[in-house]
Amino acid sequence: MKPAAERLVALLDPFFTGPLPVRVRDWHGSEAGPADAPLVVLRSPDALRRLLWQPGELGLAEAYISGDLDVEGDLAAALSRAGRAVRDQGVTRPRPARLAAAAVLAVGLGAASPPPRRPDGRARLTGRLHSSSRDRAAISHHYDVSNDFYALLLDASMAYSCAYWARPADASYGLAEAQRDKLELICRKLGLRAGDRLLDVGCGWGSLAVHAAREHKVRVTAVTLSRRQRDFVAERAVREGVADRVEVQLRHWRHIDGGGYDAVAAVEMGEHVGDAEYPAFAAKLHDALRPEGRLLIQQMSRGAHAPGGGPFIESYIAPDMHMRPVGRTADLLETAGLEIRNVESLREHYAATIDAWRTRLEDHWSEAEDLVGATTGRVWRLYLAGASLAFSERRMGVDQLLALRPTRDGGSGMPATPSAWYPSEGRA
Repeated sequence: MKPAAERLVALLDPFFTGPLPVRVRDWHGSEAGPADAPLVVLRSPDALRRLLWQPGELGLAEAYISGDLDVEGDLAAALSRAGRAVRDQGVTRPRPARLAAAAVLAVGLGAASPPPRRPDGRARLTGRLHSSSRDRAAISHHYDVSNDFYALLLDASMAYSCAYWARPADASYGLAEAQRDKLELICRKLGLRAGDRLLDVGCGWGSLAVHAAREHKVRVTAVTLSRRQRDFVAERAVREGVADRVEVQLRHWRHIDGGGYDAVAAVEMGEHVGDAEYPAFAAKLHDALRPEGRLLIQQMSRGAHAPGGGPFIESYIAPDMHMRPVGRTADLLETAGLEIRNVESLREHYAATIDAWRTRLEDHWSEAEDLVGATTGRVWRLYLAGASLAFSERRMGVDQLLALRPTRDGGSGMPATPSAWYPSEGRA
């Protein structure tokens, strides 16, 4: 009888108009398929069993994160090559006879049995979509993995958002410097001055709050739904000597009190707000600002027909997230009474940022496994590889939107040009 790899390739080949986009190695070590294609390693028949019970993206993802399926070499490069081959040549629609042959082959390979146990780490949220309690659970699922794990992944600032690469990376300029330039760019766009009041909505581990308080001497109210982040930021403010200028609150954006802020920032937090809730979110940001106060939104975007994160991301990484085209976000902010003054795309910057995180994850792989386990580590390896491709291949974007609350007579308080945002050559 032919090896499993040859039988699988023979079964899959008719679905493609060109060469099979992958080479296959079965659990006995036999290989088949194009010699120059990315090598997919099936560790056991369970990889096929997962795909039979859960065809598509989620089944493939769960086969990978469970360890039943692996990819040799750089995961992002393999996904890119295979994906490009599929897009270029297309996939033919399976005929009933071909599906029947697949079922017979699955039986012959020992894959036709009850569904396998799902990997650990799948989000299990309950309650009304985007209720305060469900949002809290969704945020906890993503951000409360482990502060120590995020410390391995991120730079010392603990900035978990797209960096601003003012120049190409080299021995003297890397992730830490690019994140510092991003934080400084945000502060300059907001026009922060000593004594100003800044509201940081979705403050993460406090990178912007601490930077603004330390470098610009502003008073910051930082808001998060993650208890671990709240505790981390409070301790960090003390440790870095800005506790007198940083107040961190554990609360939902709906429950933010007061107004009169000189500036408001929401850095990659709006993705968690929800589609129906975004108009109320935009109104809350408008009301928090004083007239001529500025708002900086840094937010991921997708095309009009793909607003979410996809089955894998929504199941294992960021449940309930919603992204929209950048123009739609701008429209919602303007509907709330804000005036858009600048939109800057950072799409290529995010691919570079995620690749830096991927490098750090691989460099600290054994430590990551000790902290969160092999399954969660593989979830993040797959997530970062896919995210890098999504930005580099223009399936996702990320933008900084600068808006303001104008005065009744239209006053903005804005400078005539944005030259102060980029004050030195090659730097933000």
